[in-house]
Amino acid sequence: MSILIDATTRIIVQGFTGDKGTFHAQEMIAYGSNVVGGVTPGKGGQTHLGRPVFDTMKEAVAATGATASITFIAPPFCADAICEAADAGIRLVCSITDGIPAQDMMQVKRYLLRYPRERRTMLVGPNCAGIISPGKAMLGIMPSHIYRPGTVGIVSRSGTLGYEAAEQLTALGLGVSTSVGIGGDPINGSSFLDHLKLFEDDDETEAVLMIGEIGGPQEAEAAAWIRENMTKPVVGYVAGLTAPKGRRMGHAGAIIAGSGDGAAEKAEVMRSFGLDVAPSPAELGRTMGAALAGRSRRASVALP
Repeated sequence: MSILIDATTRIIVQGFTGDKGTFHAQEMIAYGSNVVGGVTPGKGGQTHLGRPVFDTMKEAVAATGATASITFIAPPFCADAICEAADAGIRLVCSITDGIPAQDMMQVKRYLLRYPRERRTMLVGPNCAGIISPGKAMLGIMPSHIYRPGTVGIVSRSGTLGYEAAEQLTALGLGVSTSVGIGGDPINGSSFLDHLKLFEDDDETEAVLMIGEIGGPQEAEAAAWIRENMTKPVVGYVAGLTAPKGRRMGHAGAIIAGSGDGAAEKAEVMRSFGLDVAPSPAELGRTMGAALAGRSRRASVALP
């Protein structure tokens, strides 16, 4: 199993005919993702990369039965594209776009709440690397060759640290069930908590690697939920140990604005809730391997 996407997921690319949309759509198609078409207003009726182009998301969904989309839309217009996808019935939107204004994202979050929970669109991102279920499908921009099918789920605010974790897990023979980049903006579509719940319910995910950053309360909230609700090992890591307070580091979400936002503080919170915390990015895979080995030893001791 995997979470969010698999080989059957029917995908629409928003911003299909632009240079970024074209490049990454080609990569997704080559990986085996079920890209069934794309949307570029004003170019409906054309064919691009062997797939149909539509003017609107409603037309695209009606013609293809798509349930997921990915946005390669310029920041000033991306919020409208996300809302358009939700109105068309898309259940999962992955927004790669960086630089969407925070005010726009506040409006998107409120807009999505108009739909009942059972029909509400899941938004991953913005400013994220996307989602990959190795060997099944990719909905994003990650280097797919470093991912191998396995049993460890990854959920990360940092795209590049998600890549680093995947490569280390592959080298150890553990592999990845699904990797989700939730994005580093201060207002994002889905949180650690949303995806941890999905990993907990996934039969083929044995453990989860949660990679956080400075800024915001997400990591602490997730750690508290993990202690009370998760039966699977969770390894944590927080980037930004040397980041100075008040200075933005990399992107809008990575800023220590107050007490509890720093990497050391977040790591300590994780430990206090029982998580194993990797001491450095170079130790992500090793720490996960140790957590899984410890779980196996405890299970064998418990056997009659």
